[in-house]
Formats: sequence, structure tokens, C-alpha cells
Amino acid sequence: MDRLLNRIRANAWGSLTAIPELLGVAPTGEPQAELWMGAHPGAPSEVDRGRGPRSLVELIAADPDGELGPDTAARFGPRLPFLIKVLAAEEPLSLQVHPDAIQARHGYAEEEARGVPIDAAHRNYRDSSHKPEMICALGDFEGLVGYREIAETLKLLDALDVPELAPFARALRDPDEEAALRAATTHVLMLPARLRTGVVEAVAAACRRLAANGSPYAEACAAVAGLAERHPGDPGVAVALLLNHIRLREGEAVFLAAGMPHSYLHGVVVEILANSDNVLRCGLTDKHIDVGELLRIMAFRAGPVEILGPEPTEVDPAEEVYATPVADFRLSRLRSTGTREPYLLDTAGPQILLCVRGTATATGADGEVLDLARGQSIYVRAGEPRVAVTVDGADGLVFRATVPCSRAASTD
Repeated sequence: MDRLLNRIRANAWGSLTAIPELLGVAPTGEPQAELWMGAHPGAPSEVDRGRGPRSLVELIAADPDGELGPDTAARFGPRLPFLIKVLAAEEPLSLQVHPDAIQARHGYAEEEARGVPIDAAHRNYRDSSHKPEMICALGDFEGLVGYREIAETLKLLDALDVPELAPFARALRDPDEEAALRAATTHVLMLPARLRTGVVEAVAAACRRLAANGSPYAEACAAVAGLAERHPGDPGVAVALLLNHIRLREGEAVFLAAGMPHSYLHGVVVEILANSDNVLRCGLTDKHIDVGELLRIMAFRAGPVEILGPEPTEVDPAEEVYATPVADFRLSRLRSTGTREPYLLDTAGPQILLCVRGTATATGADGEVLDLARGQSIYVRAGEPRVAVTVDGADGLVFRATVPCSRAASTD
């Protein structure tokens, strides 16, 4: 077991206080957006095994079978397949999508062949991995996720009654769902610059009107109006009209497949994702937007968002897992339950434990003990003897990130 030394990423949309409060440190006065735990080269965690801090990337690359286990190393190569973060959004993130595995490999190779520097502002692919992800709310959370059912969006557009959106609405009436969403999104993103400000202002005014009139779309309209105030003239504001507006309560989660457009508006979440930093933006940002590549990888599928809850595992009902359809990661949570026996974690695969409430203690088979305060995390390499975890406090909570090939926690 290794205690993780983690990096914080600053972004203008980050909270001044949420991550410092989690870590029990004083705010710096600057927005702190993401606490990264894992082995991505962009912000790798470090561990100290008696010779000073070393990057988890380096340790895994030096002994992938030993660190990841033969099964995980064979499937994913010499890299930790997942990345876990605490994400704290005070302001909305850019409207964005992530590539699937084929798109990422192709896009990365193409930019490498063209000699685009890895840190170039106009670079689309920072690595060759896909990026499905899941967020689990640590409190009230608001976001835009996936395309809303087209019939519902047309009702919203009728209620807004914005003449400038007439071509947008006509595109959505194509009976082919994919073609309709593609055409509507393309129409907005390709608007001439001279028209964008007028369209966004008209959308914002109509959204403010509906939000004030108690419309069934009041919350979604209030969110879009807020985006227009922050990003005047940004075509992403009109794209946001197409998306599901969601609210999550503590413990609720959403899985985001590759290609699904989304923006996180406000709140603090635990985010687990494939080990990638590939982001293609389509609005609500001053950063690079490659419209052609964006339209190539976006998934033009509409439907309601499935809100996930934690489900008890068969082996240990006290460990609650969030079901996801990908092989890269598995997220579960361990709760304090009074006098119950410790969780005994099978370590067939690598894992990271993150304490978000209360305290926890991890004990190895050799008697090694690591205490976890709120905000602290540990890495457990594959193949270690079983690790016993006790979660303390009236409302103690630890998140466990691993890969599906690792069997669930047990109390045998």
C-alpha cells in the first residue's frame, strides 16, 4: 500500500474552497478545479517507497505485471487503466465531448504524424485513449448531459418562440434522429460570426422569460440564460438548448459514454474515467474548437439521462457499486456501518481508495497500517495480500476505484 501525493489542477471554473475544505487546508485564493489521483502523465500521483517520491507512471512502467497484475497488464498495457478525480465546479465547464477508442488512436496518430506539439493549444488528442467517464455527486450538482428527446426540444423551441432559431427547429424535424441532431448542431456551430451575438441574445431573452414564468422548462432555461451571460455570442449557448438539464443529489451518479456532449455547471463530484485527457470542445470556452473533428466524433443520439444509484454487491452488500458498461474502471463506495467487520479487499487488480468523509484505516496482511483522513488516498498494487479497510465516523465514506477484473470486496 502507498499513500498518494496528488496534484491539483487550477482552472478558472474551479471552486475557491471545495478542494481545500476536502483536504483540510487553507484556500490559496485561486480557483482549484480538479484533484487528480492516478497515473496520467499530465498530473501523475507520486508515492514514496523509501527512496523519495516517485511518479506512479514510472513505477507502473517499470513493473506492469507486478503493479497492475498480469490480467490488467495484458488487457491495457503498462498503464493504469483508470483515473479518479475530485472535480469542483463553481462555474460551468466548456461544452465538450470525448472520443471512443478508435477515434482516439486515429486522432492521436494523425496529430503525431503532423508533428503537432503535445502541449499545443490547438491539439485535440493529448493521448491515444478513449475517455468514457462517470461522475458521482458529493452534494447537489447541476449539469447538461446528452441530447434531450427531440420531441421535447421542439416543444421547448415552440415555447421560446425565437425567430432566429427557425432553421434550427426545421433541422430537428428530420425523421432521422442522427441526421436531425447533426444538422441542428452543425447549423449553430457554423453560424457566421456576425450573426452569433444576435442569436445568443435572442435565446437568452426568451430563456429568461420562460424561467420567470414557471414554465416546465424553467430550470433548463435559467441554466441556458446563465450561460449566455457568461459567454455572450458563443454558439454553444444554442447547442445547450438541445441537451438534458440534470440535477443530482449526494450519492447519485451518471455514466457518460464517449461522444456524449456535456457540461458540468455547478457542484462537487468524484469522477472516474479511462486514463485519458482527451477533450474536444464545442462551446462555452475561449479554448480551441475544431468544429470538423468535433462533428466527426460526436454521438448524435437522444434520450433521457439514466441516474445511477449505488447497488450492493453480491459478495458484501455493505460495499455499494455503481454499474458501468466499460472494462477500464469500477467505482464502489465503502461506508461506516457501526460494528461490522472490516472490508477485506481482493487485490487481484490495482486500486485507489479515497476518503471523502470521516476517517479510514487500511491494514495489510503484513501488519502495515495506513490511516486515511478526509481527502487522503492510497494506492494498492495488484497481488498484495488482502487489505482490510475500516471506515470510521458516523457518516464515514470511502470511494474505491479499481478494474472490473478485480473481484469485489468480501468479508470471508
